[in-house]
Amino acid sequence: MSLHAAPSGPVIPASLPSLPSVRKSGAWARIAGLLLATGLFGAGALAAPALLTPAELNTLLKQAPADSVRVIDIRESKVYHPQHIPGAVSAPYMKWRGPAANPGELPELPKLTALVQQLGLSPTVHAVVVSSGADATDFGAAARVYWTLKVLGLKELSVLNGGMKAWAQAGLPQDGKEPIVDASAYQPVLDKSLIATKEDVQAQLEAGKGRFVDARTTDFFLGQTRHAAAALPGTLKGAVHLSHESWFVPGTATFVPTAEAQRIAARLNAASGGSAADTVSFCNTGHWAATNWFALSEVAGQKQVKLYAGSMVEWTKDGSESLMANVPGRLQQLAINAKLWADRTLK
Repeated sequence: MSLHAAPSGPVIPASLPSLPSVRKSGAWARIAGLLLATGLFGAGALAAPALLTPAELNTLLKQAPADSVRVIDIRESKVYHPQHIPGAVSAPYMKWRGPAANPGELPELPKLTALVQQLGLSPTVHAVVVSSGADATDFGAAARVYWTLKVLGLKELSVLNGGMKAWAQAGLPQDGKEPIVDASAYQPVLDKSLIATKEDVQAQLEAGKGRFVDARTTDFFLGQTRHAAAALPGTLKGAVHLSHESWFVPGTATFVPTAEAQRIAARLNAASGGSAADTVSFCNTGHWAATNWFALSEVAGQKQVKLYAGSMVEWTKDGSESLMANVPGRLQQLAINAKLWADRTLK
């Protein structure tokens, strides 16, 4: 795990992370007795976990009442159609993202409303997000969709740990049938307690409050490179670096056990002066940051974490350099620009 602090001064102290709150799921609770009888589950089976193993999801799909669980496959359509989890609906990741100029931007509410209604989602449906399971970056897509659904007011949510790769490796069934689901009439209301806007971030930085966690790789954090759509390299002033890759079994897209996630969160608290309150997770476009948000909020139980969806691409648009750290000099910036231009040209 990589933990570094950008220069700025002290961070507000707070307590170690609390245990995750128990979140009830209608479908999960209704079949709790059956799940416990399989021997695969312990007493925690009464709470719908943020992460499901392939075996847990398979049992849930077999035992849950009809239409109470919706598997949302966020892979590209061309990958979804040949083989997917039986009953899974297709909702490619790009449908949940903003425009090319700022892909981290949260799409407009009417667009997201139409999407969740089309998928038949409502507060009584347990939504399970499934990505390819290729790597840690791929997991970020599932975490970002999970966060978006929670922002839309849905609470019965899970992610398939390890994605389709883990499902296939477990030898569980797949088919090529595209299900027909009834649209819902659900009208989402944004839960703004999960969202950090640019204005929020600026106000916290100027007041010297809160904790900012940079989910990017070390080269981005240190200002050695930048996202192609960002105007400047560097990070937010006072940010702590915790790579999104820290939460996975090395070389896989499998999330570490809850106890290990809580240990990572505790080390983050120690590295940042003990503060768990008013945490903002960010990256380049709110993708890797969604993994840190998911890990801290949904797995480690730190419920005051917000996601800055626009992240550094949005932050650097109007040159907010005074509230940044690790910004390289002009000559190094020119070198970074030249490398990015060459990389695009050669592709």
